[in-house]
Amino acid sequence: MKKLFTLFLAVVTLFSLCSCHGALVKDSGPEKEETPLPVPPEEFDTSRDFEITFWAKNDTNKTQVAIYEKTISDFEKIYPNISVKLRLYTDYGKIYNDVITNIATKTTPDVCITYPDHIATYLSGENIVVPLDTFINDEKYGLGGSGLRFDSPEKDEVVEKFLDEGKISGVQYALPFMRSTEALYVNKTYVEKLGFELPETVTWDFIFEVCEKAVKKDDDGIYEINGKKRMIPFIYKSTDNMMIQLLKQRNAGFSTDRGDILIFNDDCTDILLKIAKETEKGLFSTFKISGYPANLLNAGECIFAVDSTAGATWMGTDAPLIDIAKEKLVEFETVVLPVPQIDPKNPVMISQGPSVCIFNKDDPQRVLASFIFTQYLLTNEVQIAYSGTEGYLPVTNKALSSEEYTDYLSRSGEDNEKYYDIKITASKLLMDNIGKTFVTPVFNGSASLRDVAGQLIENVTKSVNRKEIVDKKYIDDLYDDMISLHRLDKTKIKNERFLSANDGIKKLPVESKALIILLCTVWLFLILYFIYETLKKRKK
Repeated sequence: MKKLFTLFLAVVTLFSLCSCHGALVKDSGPEKEETPLPVPPEEFDTSRDFEITFWAKNDTNKTQVAIYEKTISDFEKIYPNISVKLRLYTDYGKIYNDVITNIATKTTPDVCITYPDHIATYLSGENIVVPLDTFINDEKYGLGGSGLRFDSPEKDEVVEKFLDEGKISGVQYALPFMRSTEALYVNKTYVEKLGFELPETVTWDFIFEVCEKAVKKDDDGIYEINGKKRMIPFIYKSTDNMMIQLLKQRNAGFSTDRGDILIFNDDCTDILLKIAKETEKGLFSTFKISGYPANLLNAGECIFAVDSTAGATWMGTDAPLIDIAKEKLVEFETVVLPVPQIDPKNPVMISQGPSVCIFNKDDPQRVLASFIFTQYLLTNEVQIAYSGTEGYLPVTNKALSSEEYTDYLSRSGEDNEKYYDIKITASKLLMDNIGKTFVTPVFNGSASLRDVAGQLIENVTKSVNRKEIVDKKYIDDLYDDMISLHRLDKTKIKNERFLSANDGIKKLPVESKALIILLCTVWLFLILYFIYETLKKRKK
């Protein structure tokens, strides 16, 4: 029995080594070769005419439209054989939906302003988006290339952090076009009227402390702070960003580069319960529920409004793009601050803004024409002109350090159009905090996960307004609904609530399963051997 037992343990040990190191079991064989990156043509054929389509987005901003049109006109003068057809959208979501539709019919645009999350979905198809690494590094037609007819920025002149945001699985699929972050726009007049002094960086606790005093009413049900029947002290535009930033500030999970979904955790539940509590008090609402933050801020019907720095031209009494009637406008001092923080000594804020990708076509020369135009969007002329339309930041150090842009920033407040002080302050906010920004991992499905992040907050806020009970059970059910509605892959959800022990075993490699079975067998053999020895001694 002892010899058999020793032999059995030896076999188990050998098998354990094999299961841990697959090469002992079988030769894993050569690794699958990666698809080689496309190489641009050695020469651009100027004898041929090309028409490329360019899908872009603007916020009904006529100045932006004029800049796009001038950019195309100037480019076509430099390259008379390239014609650029512009198609404008008012929403990135509509661009995304149209691209998805056109992939099936092979009628995608040549150049498209979009987001990396969207590109990751486009990549679920085969050979849809052009990998740009070899194009960017090409000596003749790459960034700063010798064969270009305009002053293109070199690769190291693009802000590295912004350039890296266009990488998916280590491959460059997009070039940055403009960058923004979120900002907190504050009615400082009302804050001081309530007896508070604004810090340089506000905390979430400070926000809700001020909001509690702001909802005090008189005997007639009129809010004392503004003399109106309506006051929503704190309103957030992009609730997906709100959830993502709150999780980041808590060092809690959202997702991983591999596409693992971490959002359904205790921190997320705590955040939602907190939002429910503040909504019940009448302190908080969202853009989708109550309206555009700038409109409420400018009408004196909110005190704290979170929106993109690119939305700065709508914020404040003197904003050039005010979207409410003059008689509703309230005079107040506007201050631009970083988004609310948990730890004001270590602030973090999201980096966002449009990028540009190129869609693959059968003609390599047409793809090269598209890349040449895409680079033209990074020239100082385009970058500085477009960034001046809203609170965007140019994406090249070349533009940021130029005399023209430095002069633009220095003239803050000269007028309420080109040099509107709130818009320039919003741009400076991002410029001074580039190192404190972050982005979420990009993968096929990350766009849906962002939607989930925002919808969690939207649903909780709506339910509170409907007088529904929002407790832990409600949130657990909400998680289930989001997973089903957005068809999230349950195998990617890293949360004990969604992974049973049986699910975990199913995900193990075959060798590991075999090892577990063998170990259980060893224990069974040991127990039987112990019983055998005990009975043997009793007989003696």
